[in-house]
Amino acid sequence: MDTIYLGNSGLRVPKYILGTIPFSGTNGFEAAGDVKEDEARRMVDMALDAGINMFDTANLYSEGDAEKVLGAAIKGRRDQVLLTSKTGFPIGDNPNARGASRNNILRSIDESLERLGTDYLDLYFVHLWDGQTPVEETVETMDNLIKSGKIRHWGVSNYSGWALAKTHTYAKMAGFIPPITQQIYYTPEAREAEYELLPAGTELGVSSMIWSPLGEGLLNGKIGRGKEAPENTRQGAGWGEPWVQDQERLYDVIEALEEVAANHDASVPQIAYAWVRDRPNVGPVVIAARNEGQLKENIASFDIQLTQEEHDRIESVARPAPLYPNWHRAMNSPEMGTPSEINYLKKYRKSMGIDD
Repeated sequence: MDTIYLGNSGLRVPKYILGTIPFSGTNGFEAAGDVKEDEARRMVDMALDAGINMFDTANLYSEGDAEKVLGAAIKGRRDQVLLTSKTGFPIGDNPNARGASRNNILRSIDESLERLGTDYLDLYFVHLWDGQTPVEETVETMDNLIKSGKIRHWGVSNYSGWALAKTHTYAKMAGFIPPITQQIYYTPEAREAEYELLPAGTELGVSSMIWSPLGEGLLNGKIGRGKEAPENTRQGAGWGEPWVQDQERLYDVIEALEEVAANHDASVPQIAYAWVRDRPNVGPVVIAARNEGQLKENIASFDIQLTQEEHDRIESVARPAPLYPNWHRAMNSPEMGTPSEINYLKKYRKSMGIDD
């Protein structure tokens, strides 16, 4: 497993990270999976054997129970692993137990540390943008957590491009430690992150960590045109996310993945992971699994090398429309884009019928 630096930091992380949303499966997360402690321990073993030593969780997942399962699975080997967690989503009725306020962050970090059985996190995320809390309060609180030793680094998740830039710029200008990564949704079908988030991350020195590259189960290889999701899958069990912009386009993407998968004697999820892994501006990729068999298959995707033709086949199916100012820039001044933007601008030109 390759390792990479996480953003503008000295922290090296594996290209694949194991996500734990299937751990526990309680408190509204039953559809995501029900991995209990013994199986979670074996899955951690498998990940470590493959060179995956980073594990991603959140206080939201099963309302803390996923953290407890992960904590039990890594017990006795904290020095071998990198741990992340997140806070921000409302949990319970307490109006202060949500968002990116100092009150919530300080409460949440202590609760997460206790559930995970550790005294620090390697990476701590604000799980969603909180437009009601001053960004100064969030940045200062995270900076203090680093200086107190409770966290090593911090990041944000599900921010817009301007919110990421505002947060990072304030931290730098005020002399505080900025976020080193953003965790964002990006799949072969859901490509909105290409508009701003992926290039912004590269320009700011903020690594783009991808969550749910399989589209929260949409690209599990069991769904397609005329094929409904089986009941024993997240989508078949009534999971509410994600929003799909165009159902027919989703099926077109799945068919392209199936075509490429046949070339490699691989599965649709494996090809989706391999495609996202190799995309411009993409940092670590969070993989997940409901059982050991799925985890073995997903880890094996790291060894799949797609040809440029295969990359292009998948890319062309769901290429984002060149929304303004992208169509204007692609039409008139694509050469003035930064290196992080050039690839996208060239594709917009193709969509506009401009033959270079």
